[in-house]
Amino acid sequence: MTLTLNLYRQVMGVVHGFAPAMLANRATKGKEDPQRLTERLGRAGLPRPDGGLVWFHGVSMGESLSALPVITRLRAERPDLHILITTGTTTSAEILSQRLPTGAIHQYAPIDTPQAVTAFLDHWRPVLAVFIESDIWPTLLTGLSDRSIPHALLSARITEKTFRGWQTFPNSMKQLLTGYSLVMAQDGPSEDRLKRMGATTGNRANLKTLGDPLPVTETALATMRSVFGTRRVIVAASTHYGEDSLISKILEPYIREGDLLILVPRHPIKAGEIQLDIESLGLSVARRSMQDPVSDTTQVYLADTLGEMGLWFSLADIVIMGGSFLTGIGGHNPLEAARLGKCVVTGPDTSNWGGIFADLLDAGAVFRVQGVQELGFVVGQLRDHADVVTLANQSALEISRREAGTLDTVWQGLAPLLPKAG
Repeated sequence: MTLTLNLYRQVMGVVHGFAPAMLANRATKGKEDPQRLTERLGRAGLPRPDGGLVWFHGVSMGESLSALPVITRLRAERPDLHILITTGTTTSAEILSQRLPTGAIHQYAPIDTPQAVTAFLDHWRPVLAVFIESDIWPTLLTGLSDRSIPHALLSARITEKTFRGWQTFPNSMKQLLTGYSLVMAQDGPSEDRLKRMGATTGNRANLKTLGDPLPVTETALATMRSVFGTRRVIVAASTHYGEDSLISKILEPYIREGDLLILVPRHPIKAGEIQLDIESLGLSVARRSMQDPVSDTTQVYLADTLGEMGLWFSLADIVIMGGSFLTGIGGHNPLEAARLGKCVVTGPDTSNWGGIFADLLDAGAVFRVQGVQELGFVVGQLRDHADVVTLANQSALEISRREAGTLDTVWQGLAPLLPKAG
């Protein structure tokens, strides 16, 4: 162990003593589940099933959901193995409770202290640990290596900023990265940075290109269509706080002409504040979570629930992807809309999804704007040219179906790391 990693471990050992109070404070802000704080300290909330167990970890909603196709494949190919998935956010936990296959277990990830990591690994004893994207926790990775537990990093994404930060401790990062039994980068730049840091990479694979269309029932679809009637529906999806009011204000002329704007906030906990912001513009708001009725005079429908994005995309005439109009977020997955045959309008920052957006842009399935002012113009053009939207929707659906081989590539990498059946 390098001097830096050893020092980090000692510091985190001290931090553990303050962790309960820190987690409790986060819980008061809605950032932790107050009923499950002990899981963050490594103390399991559920018993471990007998037999081999594969552990998947994705820090937030996007990463954890991208692992679901791999988990489904693992369940089909190796029904003898149990599945544990950990995340670090309450939103991801709520979504996974609806989407995990039968028998899979969700827990919150342990904080990276020696005490929490030891308690976690002592209880769950995984035969393989699979990390998604770029979570590098030194204590946890060192603990896995010390126990000779193979671990993989899938869909690895390393930005230039992250790379420069890691270069501060090159020997420590090399030790952690070389401990992985398998590293699969999601794009060329990430692969190059990982290699420069000493990692040995396998085939590229971006898990976020995988996945089935988001679920939606015909009953729910028919119900909402009868409620909305013939009104044009504009959906602003996965918006971050601040984007909601910016988008509402710039689209206000169309809303006042009769269009219905559906806002689907990334963090529904902010719904009360969002409603006040929209109402301050003089627009009438109905909230999904409050079961507010929607009438002809409703101008903005605040869809502050989880697990219904498939419904809103299916109803949309125009889709705007959030997380792209504020700095430092990097956009969200446009393939979720594309799988339901919907093109998207996006803001300038799509750095988290550069390769996917590039493919969609080349196919004419994305309309990128440089800011909210340009957003108003582009939405106006799309309102007036439904034929353009129809063609873009078709292109989006075609692009979403191109990645069928990715899951096979990932499985070929993971399968040799699994224990033999029986």
